[in-house]
Amino acid sequence: MIKVVLLISGGAIGTLARYSVSGAIHRWLGSSFPMGTLAVNIIGSFIIGFLWGLFEREYLSPNVRSFLFIGVLGGFTTFSSFSLETFNLFREGETKWAILNILANNLIGLLMVFAGLILARAIKN
Repeated sequence: MIKVVLLISGGAIGTLARYSVSGAIHRWLGSSFPMGTLAVNIIGSFIIGFLWGLFEREYLSPNVRSFLFIGVLGGFTTFSSFSLETFNLFREGETKWAILNILANNLIGLLMVFAGLILARAIKN
């Protein structure tokens, strides 16, 4: 039960941070390119890599790890998790799986956006 509470509270913190950072950058730079989203993805990727590096050799309880990595950073951006997983595949010499992970996440994600758009338009008409 405590893990669920940690995940939910971490996710709420991450989501509020994403909203704040992304919104501030959007207001600052305008809306011609999704810089707010790009910024949180870059920031989240840096933070997850930094924290992973800090705690790779040090003990961090599973609950704290879940709160930070799944909750806070998952709420802030799932791109950070994707980046870390892909990095670890490359680091472990699993180049084919890393490339497949990149292609699958990006291509399937884009295809699903397109599919959702088509479905929404079909329902609307």
